[in-house]
Amino acid sequence: MFEEIPTSRPNTPLLDKVNAPSDLRALKKEQLPTLVRELREYMLFSVGQTGGHFGAGLGVVELTVALHYLFNTPEDRIVWDVGHQAYPHKILTGRRDALLSIRQENGISGFPKREESEYDTFGVGHSSTSIGAALGMSLAARQLKTGRKAVAIIGDGAMSAGMAFEALNHAGDVKADMLVILNDNEMSISKPVGALSSYFARMWASKTYENLREGGRKVFSGLPSALELARKAEEHMKGLVSPGTLFEELGFNYIGPIDGHDMDHLLTTIANLKDRSGPQFLHVITKKGKGFEPAEGDPIGYHAINKTEPDAKSTTPQAKLPKYCNVFGRWVCDAAEQDNKLVAITPAMKEGSDLIEFAERFPERYFDVAIAEQHAVTLAAGMACDGVKPVVAIYSTFLQRAYDQLIHDVALQNLDVLFAIDRAGLVGEDGPTHAGVYDLSYLRCIPNMVVMAPSDEDECRKMLQTGYHYQGPAAVRYPRGTGRGVTIEPTLTTIEIGKARTLHQGQSGIVICGFGRPTYDALQAAQKLDATLLDMRFVKPIDQQALLAQADATLMVTVEENAIMGGAGSAVSEFYLSQNINIPTLHIGLPDQYEEHASHSAMLKNVGLDADGIERQIQQKLAQIKA
Repeated sequence: MFEEIPTSRPNTPLLDKVNAPSDLRALKKEQLPTLVRELREYMLFSVGQTGGHFGAGLGVVELTVALHYLFNTPEDRIVWDVGHQAYPHKILTGRRDALLSIRQENGISGFPKREESEYDTFGVGHSSTSIGAALGMSLAARQLKTGRKAVAIIGDGAMSAGMAFEALNHAGDVKADMLVILNDNEMSISKPVGALSSYFARMWASKTYENLREGGRKVFSGLPSALELARKAEEHMKGLVSPGTLFEELGFNYIGPIDGHDMDHLLTTIANLKDRSGPQFLHVITKKGKGFEPAEGDPIGYHAINKTEPDAKSTTPQAKLPKYCNVFGRWVCDAAEQDNKLVAITPAMKEGSDLIEFAERFPERYFDVAIAEQHAVTLAAGMACDGVKPVVAIYSTFLQRAYDQLIHDVALQNLDVLFAIDRAGLVGEDGPTHAGVYDLSYLRCIPNMVVMAPSDEDECRKMLQTGYHYQGPAAVRYPRGTGRGVTIEPTLTTIEIGKARTLHQGQSGIVICGFGRPTYDALQAAQKLDATLLDMRFVKPIDQQALLAQADATLMVTVEENAIMGGAGSAVSEFYLSQNINIPTLHIGLPDQYEEHASHSAMLKNVGLDADGIERQIQQKLAQIKA
């Protein structure tokens, strides 16, 4: 058990010999516990150097070793879900030293990524996709007669999503040759592991039991009633000591739960299941943060960690600026005090969305639906039908998963739901899987929606209150991290819907329309260029009067931390086109490509969304106009 994160590289002589899973498979079984200890210690050190996801990877060290030891990877397909469990997998598949660059610019991704390694069989940044992907691989192997195996490892709460059960249902129906491993780390459907259930799990996975089972089927094949009686007897026996009846009903052979940190049990059980035909389901119990005492005691707090910094000389402490999620957390509590109809809904993002205080103060009005984004939105729609006011706290990328529900269940019925959309824009080290850069595009095309983008923290609070009082679906999208440190008025004040504000009045004829966080970077450019800067505030409805007032501009510039295609800038151009107004226009935003992980500031610089980049692009456009 480790109690501190190593600050110098640990001595890992056995791990250093493993540069690929083939090296792992050359080891003796008796060497694996030593490898597990060294792998866990190296992961503690490397994540301490870089920051990143932490607890989930520590919990699957034994399981990762067992899978690569028993399966012929990369020919056999191992699909990880959720992706942040995969740090030990990366270490064992030739990326041990590269882990010291994880989530950094030009370094490896924090998630499985097909372009990065042949061992990363399926890219994943969110959750609950592994069973469907592995099922597709299994069916492809069946069609092409390759004989390769497919394994899905699903865990860390991902089993709560509907698409996981949709894939399970399909796999059972087509009798796919695949293994699903539920890594139950007490963040999903944890059950206690007892001696009796472990004994039966080993027995049910054994070849002896499988032979007896198949023999019984043959004996009773001519006696359907006896065969059905035997099947029910087996099902009821399993139900006494395991939670597997549901999975059996879906067509899987359920085994477990077993201790996911007992290497002997893992190797024996997985080896027995590896070559079985038909869908197999193995339930393993692990400890999130295993081997690191602080993480075992606080698995949520140690879900991810920041880079470990060396002790610095004490200086005058700086006041911590509130993050945008803190602005939301404070507002939702204040608003709930004033209105007992307010309820908060989130798909497993209480901590990230800062709903901790709300959950404690208003437990009967707080609904965490687990990783089930589609259900979260439809639940809100149902609540809105019957007189309460739902506030859905959700990340921009996660709302993409509930797009159909957003359209059909909320907007089409013009229901009174507020969406507090966090992590809008680029998110730095988590990379393109988590970047919320499409929400302005996919929201503004939906009828009945009001879409707001605050440029600072005070505006964010005001927009949340405005959206709450709007009768219909409304969205406030705000970025990750802290704002500018502006004074936040504690009152519950609204602003006029569809009304922009002028932050700088210039004389050059250049007009900049800022949407959301980049507005203040655009302000620096506006001051240097003597340009007029409008903080547009609303992407929908857009302030048409403000745009008409600038119809004589020599250059119209739009700035947004969203995809240029279909984004807020498109709304400006569409309006001018509808009015037959022709103005030279420059749209500054994110190009039609995925931006790889780096620090947030580096990403902004790379795409020209920092102050210097905005000014430079405007100067280049002016030169084109004059040429």
